[in-house]
Amino acid sequence: MEKQLLIGNEAIARGLYEAGCRVVSSYPGTPSTEVTETAATYPEIYCEWSPNEKVGVETALGAAIAGARAFSGMKHVGLNVAADPLFTSSYTGINAGMVILVADDPGMHSSQNEQDSRHYAKAAKLMMLEPSDSQECKDYAKLAFALSEQFDTPVMLRLTTRVAHSRSLVELGDREEVALHPYVKDTDKYVMMPGQAKKRHVIVENRVEAQKHWAETADINTVEDNGSKIGVICAGISYQYAQEALGDKVNYLKLGCVYPLPEKLIQGFSHHCDKVYVLEQLDPFLEEYCKTIGVEVIGKEAFTLQGEYSQRLIRKVILGEEYPTVSLDMAIPPRPPVLCAGCPHRGLFYALKKLKVTVCGDIGCYTLGASAPLGMIDTCICMGASVSSLHGRNKANPENETKSVAVIGDSTFIHSGITSLIDIAYNHSNSTVIVLDNSITGMTGHQENPTTGKNIYGDPATAVNLEALAHAIGIQRVRVVDPYQLKECEDVIREELATPEPSLVISRRPCALLKYVKHNPPMKVDTDKCVGCKMCQKIGCPALSIRDKKSCIDFTQCVGCGVCTQLCKFGAIVEGK
Repeated sequence: MEKQLLIGNEAIARGLYEAGCRVVSSYPGTPSTEVTETAATYPEIYCEWSPNEKVGVETALGAAIAGARAFSGMKHVGLNVAADPLFTSSYTGINAGMVILVADDPGMHSSQNEQDSRHYAKAAKLMMLEPSDSQECKDYAKLAFALSEQFDTPVMLRLTTRVAHSRSLVELGDREEVALHPYVKDTDKYVMMPGQAKKRHVIVENRVEAQKHWAETADINTVEDNGSKIGVICAGISYQYAQEALGDKVNYLKLGCVYPLPEKLIQGFSHHCDKVYVLEQLDPFLEEYCKTIGVEVIGKEAFTLQGEYSQRLIRKVILGEEYPTVSLDMAIPPRPPVLCAGCPHRGLFYALKKLKVTVCGDIGCYTLGASAPLGMIDTCICMGASVSSLHGRNKANPENETKSVAVIGDSTFIHSGITSLIDIAYNHSNSTVIVLDNSITGMTGHQENPTTGKNIYGDPATAVNLEALAHAIGIQRVRVVDPYQLKECEDVIREELATPEPSLVISRRPCALLKYVKHNPPMKVDTDKCVGCKMCQKIGCPALSIRDKKSCIDFTQCVGCGVCTQLCKFGAIVEGK
């Protein structure tokens, strides 16, 4: 069989392909995005970017009930958005297999919080599998479909950032062509009114008990006996860390199924050890279960509830030994993330800074506007919260209306900003909302969205007209500005803040990194005219720096946007070649 080096997300997609999956519906979110992007490269699978995770799960569930194997993937905070259909899908069950992937982000590499999604599996009473490398990612994706159909339920796959993005060998297999399962109308099963739901709850509880029995002897729950008196219970990436840090100096109980958990297997493993450690990032999910069934373990009191584990930490705690490391005899300078050179959001944020307004921010690359020297994000909570929180702020104190705005990206606006804007229109909120329309979903890697006019394959698609949408929901004042034009942005926002009615400002210019965007020649500094006032540094462009007390432009980064020329009163920044 052919083998390939795949990241975990690519391996999941390969598993979907080999399992005969027909429909994939997801919303992009790091660290889960590449699953759906890779699945879209297989012609046998229909793939789409949904407006949000709730729609993605509902679409996949509809396909599964219709008889096709289906999948929906998201990051951990996206699972919060999808929670409504998630819980009810546990009651309805499926017709053909359905798999729901969630990728947690310990260490918050690209997220606003740390969240342990294993709690969702328990709360929704859905089986959850957790692979530890790319081969298991592919194998568990295929297994999840089989288990889904065996137990008549969606099955969840849990990844963490390191498994999703690390690369290891995967043995490829052939696709199994799974015929559409015939759909039979069954209102008792699929119509969740109270009378039917009460009967389905009984089935759910019986199903969980059957899954517990399966977990006791499942091949993915394995014991490695190395003749040690120290035992380690772990799953996912924690198993890989433990293997590197401890080797064969301990015994392992590696859990591939993290819900429901195998009670007798855990008790039997622990019986042969003098001391048992539970290795798990984030919450004490396994640890609390072990203690509930009478197994004494060492867990969070020796480790941490925060961030990622490391080989050094594990070896130090369990063996009392230092993990060999290589140290550098030099300090590595920090490299905080910044808005890219030529980013259209930069000019807009600079205009807001001049106006000295409070900015309710949102999730996306524009959140970097919170960083110095711009410093123009006051709050960032969750997708769509900028618009809603501005509405609440202004209702709490009408004095805020003329000095507060919300900023939200085009993709985020489609995801969950539309209903918030409806709230503003419906409840007569004198609020100014700014959509940062850069024609792409930027932070997660340039995925299309319903405003771009293209689908996941790059084919032409219906594009949401933001101006028409705003008018349709009751916003009469809609203005469009070019964020490269600083005075225009400042004047329009000032006018809208002063107008006693809700308004939408669309800051429209495509992301500077899009391949089709044609850039101007890079700017250059006339050092004879530059007085070293550093005014141009106030926009925080990474192409600009100070050298020998004069401004300097890195021509390899500069895209010739011209924003900096509008700041220089001495005409020292001119167009280059």
